[in-house]
Amino acid sequence: MQKIALVTGATSGIGWATAEALADKGFDLIICGRRKERLEELASKLSVKTLQLTFDVRDRKAVDEALGSIPEDWKSIDVLINNAGNAHGLSKIQDGNVDDWDAMIDINVKGLLYVTKALVPQMIERGSGHVVNVGSIAGKEVYPNGNVYCASKHAVDAINNGMRLDLMGTGVKVSQVCPGLVETEFSLVRFKGDSGKADTVYQGYDPLTAQDIADLIQFIVTRPAHVNIADTLILPTAQVASTMVHKTL
Repeated sequence: MQKIALVTGATSGIGWATAEALADKGFDLIICGRRKERLEELASKLSVKTLQLTFDVRDRKAVDEALGSIPEDWKSIDVLINNAGNAHGLSKIQDGNVDDWDAMIDINVKGLLYVTKALVPQMIERGSGHVVNVGSIAGKEVYPNGNVYCASKHAVDAINNGMRLDLMGTGVKVSQVCPGLVETEFSLVRFKGDSGKADTVYQGYDPLTAQDIADLIQFIVTRPAHVNIADTLILPTAQVASTMVHKTL
């Protein structure tokens, strides 16, 4: 039977690349994001059947409405890629912007939970499925000025591990992919559109690309049914820890 994958945050970066990688393996795709025009652009580039859902994972009502609107012939979702997430700001806890904190917790933690809650029950009912949560090296260690972002990704790590325990015996696999430095829109969003600051993050070494992460996700979800790659940390060769990167500049 034709397999279906749902990807959140598909309008750019890792989500976009993952949609393309899964399409290459023949998955039909439900692509989700806030920017309708970007979803339309992505869909036009894919050679498989696609369903576009425009919503913000932070909005629980919008999540429920969008996922509840999925047509019957699309409801048997085999793979869920919880990719939507963001970093906002980089400051000491005492200088932090509360709106930034809310955005990170709402997107990275609550949004992941809302989407998972909406889709996992049907996987359990069918006795098969795979949830891949996109975490971060920030979920494995804390770095200066990363406080709330790191906390949100530590939460993803805990949710991933708890989800895997809770779903034991259901036939539903749970995996996490934790990237280090990946050159996407991530730093541009973190620095609120300051391209000068964002560009310096990726200078002097070869960072990971969105395609690198997508290739790993593709590998994870195409393993045999008896194999579950539960957790992975993927770094550029130049990076050995969150704040330790060998740069030539």
